[in-house]
Amino acid sequence: MTVRSAWLLPLTQTREDTRLTPVGTFAPESEMRTRDGVIAGGNPFAATSAGAMSLQIGAGRALVQGTDAQGAYPVSVDAPAVLTFTDGEAQFARIDSVALRVYDQLFDQAGQNLATVEIIRGTGSATPTAPSMPSACLRLWDVTVPAGASAGVGGIPWSSALGDRRRFTSAYGGIIPRGYGLAFNGAYDGQYRDNGAGLERWDAAAGTWEAYPPTPARPLMTSQLAEPTISQTGTFVDFTAAAWPRITFTVPPSGAVFVTIGGQVSNKSTSASTAWMSWRATGAYTEAHGAPNGLSSQASRVIASRRVYRGGLTPGGQVTIIPGWNMSSNSGTEVFVRDGQLSVEFVQ
Repeated sequence: MTVRSAWLLPLTQTREDTRLTPVGTFAPESEMRTRDGVIAGGNPFAATSAGAMSLQIGAGRALVQGTDAQGAYPVSVDAPAVLTFTDGEAQFARIDSVALRVYDQLFDQAGQNLATVEIIRGTGSATPTAPSMPSACLRLWDVTVPAGASAGVGGIPWSSALGDRRRFTSAYGGIIPRGYGLAFNGAYDGQYRDNGAGLERWDAAAGTWEAYPPTPARPLMTSQLAEPTISQTGTFVDFTAAAWPRITFTVPPSGAVFVTIGGQVSNKSTSASTAWMSWRATGAYTEAHGAPNGLSSQASRVIASRRVYRGGLTPGGQVTIIPGWNMSSNSGTEVFVRDGQLSVEFVQ
């Protein structure tokens, strides 16, 4: 097993070191910091039991961030490494962490230049927690070491002791793969990540990850519950809220919606008699009942729907859509407005 790091003194970096270490990976985390993490591909740094108290860490590549002044170290492990854990504490369990660590004598007190896979030992406790990571250290796995664990008494129960803490990184502009933990902020507006179920985009202004593409809002819909009493003629009349509920909505960021109205209208009073079903808008956007948004029949019965686009609305504004009707006369046969449906669809 060889652990390689590019750009680390002494100046003996080989061409092989350069080929194997991921020097092109650079997902920013701030002005001067790079998001450290594992490079996806296969099952990098896989953990498998190698004995009662021993764990094998597989090959893989990663980026390890030090302090801002240090920068980020490209690291590769080209063959499996076997690590042996010290025996458990007498009274309490503890959590140890397996990590990639870079020692750089220009920035630390260890007096060496070296990249390693090593165990960062935790502290025994009734409620143990994983140890804090030193600088230039990338956590890969947490291992719960039971109290009294040793090779002679069964060792570490690997099937339940391992906690996968590998987080992933990518090149600048790339999509950060799903890994351990989603509780991190984006570094810049428009950054993407995979949350395991789909893509998310970082909205810097809102300070949140948002589904990408945005989840379409379901249409809002109401249905006519009762026919109006045709007591007025020649004018548009609002349905009561009980007879046909209104729709109130918040204008989406696009400032655009589709409004659809449909049903049956009929008026056979005379050859010139008309029947209308329409809607009007009030609130942050206003529009009257009429031909631009209604459907009609003349001396007949019509079953139809009408879908219209309305753009240029103020995003965030509240708008109410109110259905209505109009009869030119009501002295003949089949004078009605019935089976109405009204819907609002949001344009993304």
